[in-house]
Amino acid sequence: MKTLSFLFQTAAENFWREKWINALTVLTIAVGLFIISTFALIILNVDVTLKQWSKGFGLVVYLNDSLTAEEEGIIKKYLKQDTDILEINYISKDQALKELKQSLGAMNPVLEGFEENPLPASFELKLKREALEPFLIKKKVGQIKQITGVADVQYGEKWLSSLNSLSEGMKIIGIILGSIIFVAITFVTYSTIKILFYRRAEEIETLKLLGASRGFIRLPFLIAGLFIGILSGIMVLFTLLSLYAFTTSRITELIPAVKAFTTFFPPETYPLLPLGGAAISLIGSIFAIGRIRY
Repeated sequence: MKTLSFLFQTAAENFWREKWINALTVLTIAVGLFIISTFALIILNVDVTLKQWSKGFGLVVYLNDSLTAEEEGIIKKYLKQDTDILEINYISKDQALKELKQSLGAMNPVLEGFEENPLPASFELKLKREALEPFLIKKKVGQIKQITGVADVQYGEKWLSSLNSLSEGMKIIGIILGSIIFVAITFVTYSTIKILFYRRAEEIETLKLLGASRGFIRLPFLIAGLFIGILSGIMVLFTLLSLYAFTTSRITELIPAVKAFTTFFPPETYPLLPLGGAAISLIGSIFAIGRIRY
């Protein structure tokens, strides 16, 4: 226990002794973590926005005019068995015509030329968010079209594909950007630890003469790497929280509706930034110490 306490004390003293180098490293790593975190926050908000928009997305199943109420009930019963369907709303011919008249407004006279109601009855289906994948929707539409009595199925295919492409594209860019910054942060820590090690070359020689093990000599540098990563993560977390609070308050003053589409990381994920910074810095420190021969 005394040995561990001594190692942490030594690491803290060395960290403060080389405070300007360490401060520059902390700031450099913080910038990288900030970029990754900001992009992750953007992806999170895009995903939340897509989920909000997707609540209004659904399929419209148009029925043949010749169907009886019993046959329509059979189709509805079949649709209820699908676990991907959250809600089924039946729209009768008369209700469809009424809604059309309301949407046409002053253009109502256009419908006076029809002797009979030209609109079909239909079922409006609301689907789970998990089911809103283009290939899954196409498959489901194909299955529904095979049902006897179904005239057609319509949905916003292009709209859905565009939203899905946007979400997937953002995630791919995030992974690529995250990987690049991960390597950059690791290299920054690697370089810093090597510099700190060589600046203490005489002290390390003394420790070797006193019989100190390689592990005993290396551990303070690994602990210093942890300090750097944790401080960077904490700095980024508070910066993000401050910027998020400031920007959202300003934006919502101008556009109140935007508040429904803005969100921050859940509180339980806050420790991930300091821990992530610590992990990446530790990896760089391990590489640096491992390549030093002494």
